[in-house]
Amino acid sequence: MDQATRYASFSVLICYDQWFPEAARIAVLKGADILFYPTAIGSIKGTQPLDDWEDAWETIQRSHAIANGVHVAAVNRVGEEGQLKFWGSSFVCDSFGKVLKKAGRENEEILVAELDLSKNTEIREEWGFLRNRRPDTYDLLCRK
Repeated sequence: MDQATRYASFSVLICYDQWFPEAARIAVLKGADILFYPTAIGSIKGTQPLDDWEDAWETIQRSHAIANGVHVAAVNRVGEEGQLKFWGSSFVCDSFGKVLKKAGRENEEILVAELDLSKNTEIREEWGFLRNRRPDTYDLLCRK
């Protein structure tokens, strides 16, 4: 979903979209300055995951910021529901993946972060990830 306000254009992508690069790229190509990822992710109580999924969750979203020159607001719930314990740790990062504000793990919080959206253009121009794309080579992405 792409929305434009007088302050910025943004897209809201669902929780599962965070694991795929295509959704972030499409949103940015359609003009998003900020990506919002409302999320409900955590761990199953009493289990030990094989790897650090919380770190992967933050890393993948920060990498969307870097690869697309866009600010990201990752929102995650806190608390428990059934066998799930949610990580919280919502955060906002700039278009180079630098975390600007981060919430805690246990309590609901409201994060307010000042964003310099001009940094999006600087990052995009400096790194050229959007400019140097080769969509003519992406045919395989469109096949089942």
